[in-house]
Amino acid sequence: MGVECRYELAQAAYVKLALHALKHPAAAVNGLLVGRLADPAASPAVVSVADAVPLSHQPHHLPLLPTLELALTLVEDHFQAQGLAVVGYYHANARRDDADLPAVAKRVGDHIFRYFPRAAVLLLDNVKLEEVVKGSSRDAVVQLYTRDSSKSWRQAGSDGSSQLKLKEPSTNVVLADHVTTKKWQKVVDFDDHLDDISKDWLNASLLG
Repeated sequence: MGVECRYELAQAAYVKLALHALKHPAAAVNGLLVGRLADPAASPAVVSVADAVPLSHQPHHLPLLPTLELALTLVEDHFQAQGLAVVGYYHANARRDDADLPAVAKRVGDHIFRYFPRAAVLLLDNVKLEEVVKGSSRDAVVQLYTRDSSKSWRQAGSDGSSQLKLKEPSTNVVLADHVTTKKWQKVVDFDDHLDDISKDWLNASLLG
C-alpha cells in the first residue's frame, strides 16, 4: 500500500527525531511517528506525520512486545484527542556508515502496519545529518521505507519519485539552529521516562 501513498513530514517530527539521534551519537535510537491520513479520497493518498515520540536509545529493548505495546498504548491514548494515531516508526543506526534498515525496525514496522496499513519507516542517514548540522546540505536526513505486497520493507524513491516531503522548506535551517543552542541535550525518550517518571516523554517544551 505504501507505493500508493505520499508522506508529508512536519518540522516538529523531523527536528525531534534528528535531535534524538544527536543526543546519542554512539547508540542506535528509535521512536514512533504520529499523524493522520490527510485525505483518504486523494490520489495518491497523503499521510501527514505531525509529531515524533522518541522511544529508546537501547533498541534491543523494543522487540519485547510488552514494552512496545505499553509505549503504543500511551502514545495512542494521548494523541487520540487530537485526531492523531501512530503512523510509523523511525530508526537511527549506531554506526555512521550503516545505511541498512535493521531487523528490529522491520519488526516494529510490521507491528504498526497491522493497525495502520500505510505505515512508514524512516531510517536516519547519519552522514546527511552531519552535513545538515554543518550547514553544508539541505537534503532530508531520512530515507523512507514502505511495505510492499510481498511484505518486505523497501526504500521508496529508487525510481526517482519523491514520496517523502518536508512540510516546511526551512526545516533543516531550524534544525541547525536548535543544534547550535544544544537543544538535543533536552530530548527525553521513553527509556529516560521509565528511569525517571518525572521526565516528559512527550517533550512538550522541547521546541518551544
